[in-house]
Amino acid sequence: MAARGARRLLGSLWIALFLGQPDPAAAARSSSQSPAGSTVRTFTPFYFLVEPVDTLSVRGAFVILNCSAYCETSPKIEWKKDGTFLNLVSDDRRQLLPDGSLLINGVVHSKHNKPDEGYYQCVATVESLGTIVSRTAKLTVAGLPRFTSQPESTSVYRGNSVILNCEVNADLVPFVRWEQDRQPFFLDDRIFTLPSGALIISNVTDGDGGLYRCVIESGGSPKYSDEAELKVLPDPEVPLNLVFLRQPSSLTKVTGQSAVFPCVTAGFPTPVIKWMRNEEELTIEDSERFLLLAGGSLEISDITEDDAGTYACIVDNGNETIEAQADLIVQAPPEFLKLPANIYAHESMDIVFECEVTGKPTPTVKWIKNGDMVIPSDYFKIVKEHNLQVLGLVKSDEGFYQCIAENDVGNAQAGAQLIILEHAPATTGPLPSAPRDVVASLVSTRFIKLTWRTPASDPHGDNLTYTVFYTKEGINRERVENTSRPGEMQVTIQNLMPETVYVFRVVAQNKHGPGESSVPLKVATQPEVQLPGPAPNIRAYANSPTSITVTWDTPLSGNGEIQNYKLYYMEKGTDNEQDVDVGGHSYTINGLKKYTEYSFRVVAYNKHGPGVSTQDVVVQTLSDVPSAAPQNLSLEVRNSKSIMIQWQPPPAGTHNGQITGYKIRYRKASRKSEVTESIGGTQLFQLIEGLERGTEYSFRVAALTSNGTGPATDWISAETFESDLDETRVPEVPSSLHVRPLVTSIVVSWTPPENQNIVVRGYAIGYGIGSPHAQTIKVDYKQRYYTIENLDPSSHYVITLKAFNNVGEGIPLYESAVTRPHTVPDPSPMMPPVGVQASILSHDTIRITWADNSLPKNQKITDARYYTVRWKTNIPANTKYKTANTTTLSYLVTSLKPNTLYEFSVMVTKGRRSSTWSMTAHGTTFELVPTSPPKDVTVVSKEGKPRTIIVNWQPPSEANGKITGYIIYYSTDVNAEIHDWVIEPVVGNRLTHQIQELTLDTPYYFKIQARNSKGMGPMSEAVQFRTPKALGSAGKGSRPLDIGPDYKPPMSGSNSPHGSPTSHLDSNMLLVIIVSVGVITIVIVVIVAVFCTRRTTSHQKKKRAACKSVNGSHKYKGNSKDVKPPDLWIHHERLELKPIDKSPDPNPIMTDTPIPRNSQDITPVDNSMDSNIHQRRNSYRGHESEDSMSTLAGRRGMRPKMMMPFDSQPPQPVISAHPIHSLDNPHHHFHSGSLASPTRSYHHHQVNPWPIGMSMSNSDRANSTESVRNTPSTDTMPASSSQTGCADHQDPESATASYLANAQEEDSGQSLPTAHVRPSHPLKSFAVPAVPPTGSTYDPALPSTPLLTQQVHSVKTASIGTLGRTRPPMPVVVPSAPDVQETTRMLEDSESNYEPDELTKEMAHLEGLMKDLNAITTA
Repeated sequence: MAARGARRLLGSLWIALFLGQPDPAAAARSSSQSPAGSTVRTFTPFYFLVEPVDTLSVRGAFVILNCSAYCETSPKIEWKKDGTFLNLVSDDRRQLLPDGSLLINGVVHSKHNKPDEGYYQCVATVESLGTIVSRTAKLTVAGLPRFTSQPESTSVYRGNSVILNCEVNADLVPFVRWEQDRQPFFLDDRIFTLPSGALIISNVTDGDGGLYRCVIESGGSPKYSDEAELKVLPDPEVPLNLVFLRQPSSLTKVTGQSAVFPCVTAGFPTPVIKWMRNEEELTIEDSERFLLLAGGSLEISDITEDDAGTYACIVDNGNETIEAQADLIVQAPPEFLKLPANIYAHESMDIVFECEVTGKPTPTVKWIKNGDMVIPSDYFKIVKEHNLQVLGLVKSDEGFYQCIAENDVGNAQAGAQLIILEHAPATTGPLPSAPRDVVASLVSTRFIKLTWRTPASDPHGDNLTYTVFYTKEGINRERVENTSRPGEMQVTIQNLMPETVYVFRVVAQNKHGPGESSVPLKVATQPEVQLPGPAPNIRAYANSPTSITVTWDTPLSGNGEIQNYKLYYMEKGTDNEQDVDVGGHSYTINGLKKYTEYSFRVVAYNKHGPGVSTQDVVVQTLSDVPSAAPQNLSLEVRNSKSIMIQWQPPPAGTHNGQITGYKIRYRKASRKSEVTESIGGTQLFQLIEGLERGTEYSFRVAALTSNGTGPATDWISAETFESDLDETRVPEVPSSLHVRPLVTSIVVSWTPPENQNIVVRGYAIGYGIGSPHAQTIKVDYKQRYYTIENLDPSSHYVITLKAFNNVGEGIPLYESAVTRPHTVPDPSPMMPPVGVQASILSHDTIRITWADNSLPKNQKITDARYYTVRWKTNIPANTKYKTANTTTLSYLVTSLKPNTLYEFSVMVTKGRRSSTWSMTAHGTTFELVPTSPPKDVTVVSKEGKPRTIIVNWQPPSEANGKITGYIIYYSTDVNAEIHDWVIEPVVGNRLTHQIQELTLDTPYYFKIQARNSKGMGPMSEAVQFRTPKALGSAGKGSRPLDIGPDYKPPMSGSNSPHGSPTSHLDSNMLLVIIVSVGVITIVIVVIVAVFCTRRTTSHQKKKRAACKSVNGSHKYKGNSKDVKPPDLWIHHERLELKPIDKSPDPNPIMTDTPIPRNSQDITPVDNSMDSNIHQRRNSYRGHESEDSMSTLAGRRGMRPKMMMPFDSQPPQPVISAHPIHSLDNPHHHFHSGSLASPTRSYHHHQVNPWPIGMSMSNSDRANSTESVRNTPSTDTMPASSSQTGCADHQDPESATASYLANAQEEDSGQSLPTAHVRPSHPLKSFAVPAVPPTGSTYDPALPSTPLLTQQVHSVKTASIGTLGRTRPPMPVVVPSAPDVQETTRMLEDSESNYEPDELTKEMAHLEGLMKDLNAITTA
């Protein structure tokens, strides 16, 4: 104890002397940074001579905690207890001694009051210099005397050992002693106490009998245990089994302490005890620190880290052996490898105090400045785990800095002084003025680049150096950055914080000193995503041979809440990094390779993503016993008494540590023979001698590491010679050699040499075609035959045989043989598979199925046949097939290209028999939405029309189907949301489009999106185009619109600012159009009236024909006898909506039943619409469709109808609203008496001023509300005739979709378009009824609505779908209904001839109906 105290005192003095001397490196560093002539202050020695140490005391005793500090000025000493200063002035029990030590009189300690126990620290302060603190010392007060176990009476045989328990708290062990018969019992070589207080007596004699008790003397009256009687028995006459009275238990000790491993046994005969450490026997006799105590216990004094390991106590008494193990874990208090050094520095500089420590467990480090904890911040940082970095020094940073290292078993401190020097005064001479034009030429998130011009006082500035001072706004702590060479006028400031305002100033310096400072420049760094910084204090340590624990702390700059961490690790030397998500600050990785180095790093994650990774830390897993046996074990019989064993180490990666040796076990081959064990070094051979003659021995070998023995090899055997044979010469020639050739092999057999007195170790067989030296095989000396494999058929081989021993090879014996020919016939080919079919499953998957005629009828495969499927695209230039094998009668081909025709064929293979390829099957994969945007998008201005541009493009490279259209998006703001861009649809596969009415001298951005039947593809990148500044040729009186014959109104609606055809109509042009339409209307009405008066027909005959046509079929089978509805070209401004009566038909079908005039009236509609329908089947917004009636139908006299087509709906209920563009444009201005036509949103403008009307309506007598029905999934093309009915047979709801069946025949693949109603009108759908008979009654209460030719900019309609049902066309019910007679009359009138006076009456009647319809609207 005294020696350790002396060592600690010498260590303290050495540290003090080190701190007292200036660090030469620091002095050199500071002198290099200090200008010549600066006043250099010297470092002041200030250190502790003595520091307090951990102390154990008892209640009522006095304690002195030593402390003494040295300084030229006498320091003031104070004490802290548990981090708080003690007020020693008013404390009557504690007082400060003159040398600074702390005296505690009468230690107070009770169960509930422990004022003196705790951690004490000495604090020394010198005014105007600084403060230092000592290490922390723990004062422990022993508890009240209390026994946890007491001695019990027992008996022991003479010569054996005995143990008497007396367990007390560890604090009280130093105060325990024993009494025999109430007299002090003195310890000797035969008697000792364990650290727990138990008494061990070995080699018991008769004098050891008596009464025993243990005594605790910890101040005050002693405390006695119960008395126990020990009886000594005579030697037993029979052997006793060995038993452990006390086994060794694992211990954790600190270096310098002592440890005792008890190993107390009982048994007869008296056993012998030996100790092993890590599988190696301890040589206790020659060691000063290892001592074998009485009875066999082991004491280790002055423990070092090398003493750690597994200790085994092996007890043997000749009859049996028992063994017990325990581990010794050694911990070490912190120890400094590198002490902090004194530093000179100037203000604004950055410095680093270095501090390297070691210890076990790994110590943690904290820094103290003038007695106060240094809290890490932007300017005080812990770098490289232990070093302290101070950025931007200020005068107040001067003082003493101490590195405090601590772990579970101790703590230590070391300090250094920081002196901040004043700048030397400038020498005489002109100083530079302030640098000019300081600007931040580059600003990033974490760095700023500054540039400036030379000062006005020195325009050339070649010899000037510059210093940049910078700080955060509002912070007085400036940092400094110097330029790298004279004359350089730029510097990059690194490691800044994002989104932070910094203040910069630049100072020029010449040979006379620094000049004026530039005006401060404020610059804010760019913001960045607030990601976490690196996790500090990452540490890793091995727990076992297969696990490592990694710990870390929360990042100092977390930038918000840390959500989790990702721990990356990989085996050293590989590039296969793995990771695991961790929620806390530690993680144990299991399943690692043994005795292998791994590197670890940690990345913190917050809501913005991953932060900065830590540096890698490398740790090696602990060693273990080898996990594999040695390899290639071989035996060589040397003579009649020895065998040489040779082997190779275990495979790489299975050593699990350093191989320290090999354990060899051998025995006679008989099972019950005793095993002999031999432990050798790391050599890979061993000669086993002293064996018996002519005896077979078995051997096995196992590898050893410091952790133990690994698995052993299998037993292999060898037989010693009967007599010692001659091995001074080579063996003689074998006595015979025979060969037997086969097709691909030759069997060789032989007999040994006749002279049996020469050692034969084995035989060498050489063979080859024409020469025996091509290949050589060696076999054992016991072997008498060998088969040479893998030979060529019908080939001549020469074979040689030689016996060999350690001297060399003997005389060879030669033989030759010819292998047999290969006569196996070629297998007949198999029949190819039949019925190959390709079933398309998706855009990239096709299932191929086939049948095999060579299988039974149930097509069950019972043999080892397999099928090969091959496929390729059906392109003549493509000849490359892909293949795949399968053992079933089908195969799923995946990863195909969409909308591509493939051909497939199959062949079958069984053993070496294969079929030819089957007939090919073809299949085209389904389409998929385009997966690439249109390419080569270009925008050019149209010549002569500066407000019109032409967009050109190429189809997408991955169209994945037939392109049905494009959408052009354009905007003046490239960052606008996509729904705010203007949309231009392009139908079909056109690759150019004009956009008109753009603003001059304005940048536009264009994107294009392709579509096919499956949907929309991705958008192209935005292309910018600026319209020209000149207006071109558009003069004052010219028409300002560039509307071509194929112009389509844009998607964005008629109120769009660009491209609207009605935005800037000239008033004169509008007037001309209106007048022209009026004139044309009058001419047409006159022609119709004349045409109608000339027609004569039988009224009754046409009526019957119409009824028969309706009842016969719902399909239109037009012929020359079909009824023609009346023409209703009218000039009236109002039109009555005439409801159609219900029919009593018991099986109502929702049909729209206009009557065509003949077959030619229907066919042109289908033909003219065929291409448009396919190209425009789906809308570009929602499910709108864009169909329009053919102008050919108009020329053939087909009556315009207002139809309400419906789109197909998704399988779930959906309500979608779509903007509908106004019908009105320069081509569509009609007379006020004309009907506005609710045409589709994307129709071609017609030259015919009469738009094609479409209607689909029905009236219901019993229900006056609008009803919505499900629409079938096929498109219903509107018929081109007015609605009629039959009084007796008309379906009650047939007025809505009678054309459905015929439409399905003509184009069953079309989807139904969505309903669009253009005029903003209360009645969303209506039909124009036939003219009622003259004199029919009319109910004045029936609401009526005027149909006005008004310009409607945007009307929104809703299409409603219902889950699981197909949707028939939507009937729109109008209140009330006429009688059946009126319906019949309408049919009759549809075929009647009108005289001029009858036509006048009908017009008047319609005028009344329109007035009533207007009343409905106003209501």
